[in-house]
Amino acid sequence: MSRVAITAFAVFMAWASVAAAAPTLQWSLVATRPHDAGAWTQGLVAYRGELLESTGDCCDPARQESSVRRIDPLTGQVTWKRQIRGPQYTEGLAVLGGYAWQLTWMDNVAYRLSLPGLRQVQAIPYPRQGWGLTSHRGRLLASDGSATLRWLSRPRLRVTRSVVVRDGARPVFNLNELEVVGQHIWANLWQEDRIAIIRPGDGRVLAYVDLSPLRQRLGRPGDVLNGIARDPVTGDVLVTGKFWDRMFVIRLDEPVPA
Repeated sequence: MSRVAITAFAVFMAWASVAAAAPTLQWSLVATRPHDAGAWTQGLVAYRGELLESTGDCCDPARQESSVRRIDPLTGQVTWKRQIRGPQYTEGLAVLGGYAWQLTWMDNVAYRLSLPGLRQVQAIPYPRQGWGLTSHRGRLLASDGSATLRWLSRPRLRVTRSVVVRDGARPVFNLNELEVVGQHIWANLWQEDRIAIIRPGDGRVLAYVDLSPLRQRLGRPGDVLNGIARDPVTGDVLVTGKFWDRMFVIRLDEPVPA
C-alpha cells in the first residue's frame, strides 16, 4: 500500500469512527402498570413516592386544556389534578430546590410551582420553545426540539451552558422529555420509540434504548413514546407515552458504554 493510500485509509477510518452510530442496548421489562390513556404526557418526574405529570392537549384546539397532576406509581390513579385551561400549552416538568418547574410550549413563559400543592408561585419569561425539562447538578436542563440542550439558572432561567447532542458527527434532533439517570441524560426522541442516552459533558450519544416492543403490550393504540422518570417503587426507569394506557418499568441488561 502506498503512503498516499495509507494516509487516505487512516483519514477514512478516523471519519468512520466519528460518524459511527451509537449502539442499541438490550433491556428487560420489570413491571407493567396502568396509566391514564387520556393523558398527552409531556413531563414525568418522581417526587416523594409519587409521580408528577405534566400534560398538554394537542388534539382539541377549541379546548386546549393542559394539566399538572400527581399519580400513584403502582395504580396509575390520578390522585390530584390542576387543569390549566387554554390557550397555554404546558410541557416539561422537573423538581429542584423545593419547587416544581413547568415549561410551556410556545407561550414564552415557565412556571415555578409549590410542592406538594403544585400551585403557581411565579411566572417566568422564557424566550424559546419549551419541550423537556429535568434537573442536573443544581440546575434545570431543558430541550426545545432541536439538537441543543441548555442548562438554566434559577429562578430567572437564564442559559448558563449548552451542548449540541451528536451521534458521532451527526446532530441528533427532536430531543424531547428528559431525565437524568445516574451519570447520563436520557432523552425521548420525538416521533420515535427510542431513547438516547447522552453524556452531559460533551453531548455525545453513548447508546440508544429501542422501546418499540412495548407497543405490543398496550391495551389500546397510543401515540408517541414520551415520559421518563425514576420509578419511586423499584428505583429503575419508568417510561410511558402520549395516550398510552400503560406505564412500564425497565432495566438495562448491559452497561452504558463509556
